[in-house]
This record gives sequence, structure tokens and C-alpha cells, in this order.
Amino acid sequence: MATAESAAAGRREEALSQKPATGPAEGAIDVLKPDEARRREKFIPLTLGALVDRLTVPSAWRRGEARAARRLFRYMDYWRRQQYAASLIDLLQSYEPFSPDSDLLITREYTPDERRAMQKRVVSQMAGLLTQANYERIDPAAVEVILTKDSTYGLDLHVDFTAFEECLIFYRGASTKRDQRRNFRKFYRKEEFDIPIFQRLFLLFKLKPFETRVHELMAEQKLTRKEAEKAVKRLRALFPDTVKEGQIYMKLFKNIPRNDIEMIFPNTRVKFRMLDKIKLGVTGGGAFGAGVFGTASKVAAGGLVATNPVALAGAVATLGGVAFRQTMNFINQKNRYMVVMARNLYFHAMADNRGVIIKLADRAAEEDVKEEILLYCVLAKERAKRADLPAIDAAIEQYLTTSFGISVDFDLEDALGRLIADGLVKEEPDGTLVTLSPEHAALHIDKLWDKLLDDLPDFGHAEEGHEVQSTL
Repeated sequence: MATAESAAAGRREEALSQKPATGPAEGAIDVLKPDEARRREKFIPLTLGALVDRLTVPSAWRRGEARAARRLFRYMDYWRRQQYAASLIDLLQSYEPFSPDSDLLITREYTPDERRAMQKRVVSQMAGLLTQANYERIDPAAVEVILTKDSTYGLDLHVDFTAFEECLIFYRGASTKRDQRRNFRKFYRKEEFDIPIFQRLFLLFKLKPFETRVHELMAEQKLTRKEAEKAVKRLRALFPDTVKEGQIYMKLFKNIPRNDIEMIFPNTRVKFRMLDKIKLGVTGGGAFGAGVFGTASKVAAGGLVATNPVALAGAVATLGGVAFRQTMNFINQKNRYMVVMARNLYFHAMADNRGVIIKLADRAAEEDVKEEILLYCVLAKERAKRADLPAIDAAIEQYLTTSFGISVDFDLEDALGRLIADGLVKEEPDGTLVTLSPEHAALHIDKLWDKLLDDLPDFGHAEEGHEVQSTL
């Protein structure tokens, strides 16, 4: 039995490619090292083109089918992207009232109930889009847990998450990258080290209404309304003036160090590290103490108050200068931290708001297609039943490891559901999965395109019975 199962697993891997490569395809693997200790992700870190090239080698198909399979995969790519484009129209329309970048004329006002419903729809659809793009969600409450004390950029950061009404954090590609630094223990010689990073990091946030936050502080901290309002205003001062409570902000970053994930938030507070506190405290305290001692000695020794008030004023001014210099040292150190954070965020930023939505939709479509063609290649060459799916899942994962050197948690059920929904695969009552041949599958998608325009829904929100109230 074990021998038969091993043979079946081998046939399934051969169904993907009968000429497994000895190494990764050129240009297919990112230069970043995978983090072996992490949980496997569903993200397939390959370009669609590299995967299609590998799956359509002539030796992997019956005579003449390789060309038909390549054409089918192109059809599948276009078809899936079109479906995402259609859903994108609704999402972008729902997001428009919350967009901080909109330059369009406002033609209607939404009631508070309508805005709440649209807000929930935007957040829910974005979470679904990120999941389809094979991003992993991070609970904001766990952000503090995943951080370490060794900041990559030498920053100590803190974020007040209670300020947000909505907050989504997703990542894709938990990896490491190599960098260099000077080690004072090795006489400042350069040494290489690994930086844990998120290759992609998504952030969505919306501020709580001012009144909501005031009532929360009154209840939580037993403050008077005046005290609560003052506290909220002080906390809101951490945000840039451009951040408004009625808008939803989305940010997409690349290669963010996991230790410094807090730097992506708009209300991040930069705190002094213990080393800085000790250094500034020792130098500042010593200088200030010496200044006080010197001034006091002059006053006590020479009767400076009575004999020379000008000299006394000079001594006091000198003491004030020492205090001023130490204060400026603290301010300058904090400003240096802010410059470091701003400079690094500039190079990590990829897209904002509406641009994030469009980019994620493109990535989600590509992830879907990669999953679908991998599964199709197995089902089109081997008669299988639903009971065989776990073994097929394992065979696909093994193929990706053998051919490309990557470890992936393949999302088989999701891919199968889409293939069945599109009619490329049919499940018979006994569980047998019947797959259209590449040629017939391409013709089937062609018919789906012919039917597409006839089934388009009405444009906009008119179908919901909303009256458009012009402000012109």
C-alpha cells in the first residue's frame, strides 16, 4: 500500500512537470532569504510567467497540448483579472467618500447610517482582498508582542492603538535580508547580520470620532469632560494636521523591519532608549552640576552678590547656558530619531489609499491564477476524486520545493472552488473531478467572455435605491 501511495505521489508531481529542474528558475526567487522558523505562508513567491514557462514544457503534456495549455493559462489570467476589476469598481465607489486624495466633486451627502455601512463594507472588502492576495493578518494587540528591543534603526517607538476606530495590519513574506554594521566589540569592523523583515506590509486606519474618544476617556479614567477633551487634543497633536477623523487611510510598504513595525503609524512617538538616557543624563548632569558648583563657589567665596552684581549675572547666565545646551542635546537627539524614521519610511513606501486598492487587486488576481493553474495541471492529467485532494495538495507543495526551492502552504480548496465555479472542473456525485481539456477549457472561457456584458449589474449605487442629491 505504501508503495502504491508513493507511486501515485510521484505521478502527481510528474503531472506538473516531467523535467524537474535542479535549481530555481532564473529571476523567480527573491534575493531575500526565507525565514525557516516562521509558519508557511500561502503566498507563492514566483512570477506568473516563470510558473507558466515551467508548467508548459512540451514533455509535460500529450502531443499538441502544451501550446493549448499555454493559451488556456493566458485566458485564465485575463478572465480572473477581469473579475477582480469588476469587484474593484464597487469597492472604489464605496471608498470614495472616505478617500483623503479625492479630487472629485461631491454630488451627494450620506447619512451617518449610510457612512457606517459603507465604512464596514470598505474594511470588510479590503480584508477579503488581502486574504485573496495571500497576505496574513496581524492583530494590532499583538504588535507589541512581535517586536524585540533591538531596533534595526536604533529607535524606541510607541503607538496608541486606542485612537483608531478601524485598524487592519497585514503582511506577506516574513523573511530576512542581509546587512552590514560596525561592531565596537570587534574594533568597529564591519560584520554581516540578518534583519527580520516583512516584504510587504499593509496598514488601514481610521481615527475614532473626537466625541467617541472623549466619552471613552471619561469612562476609563474617570475624567471630567474638560479634562478628557484636553487629553484627546493632546493625543491628537501627535497626528499630522492632514489626518482627519472622517477619512480612511491605506498604506503599503516594502521590506519593513519587523522590529520597527510601529514606525508605519501616523501617531508614533519616538522615545529615548535606555542607552541615550544614560548618556545624556551623565553628560548633562555632570555639566549642569559643575556649573552649579562653580557658580555657588564664586558667590560664596567672593561675596559676589554685594561686591559685583554684574559678575553674578554672568555666572548665572553661564549656568543657564549649560542648562540650555543640555536641553538642546535632548531635542537634537529626538530630531535625529525623527529624521531617521522619516528617511527610512520614504524608501519603504510603495502606495497610498486608492493606489493600494488597485495594486492589491492586481496581486490577488495573480495569486489566484497561480494557484489555479497548478491545480489544473494535476487534475487535467490524472483522474482524481475529492478524497485524493490532500495527496494532491502535498504533491503540489513538493513540486514547488523541488523545482523552485520554496516552501508554501498551498491553498487547494480555494483554487478548486474557483475552477468549479468557472466550469473548468466538474465534481460528479461520487466525488470524481472531471476536468476540461486545455483546448475545450479555453473555448469555455471564451463563451464566458461572450456572456459577460449581458450580465453586468447597474452602475454605481442606484440599485440600492439611493437618490443622488446634487450640490450644484
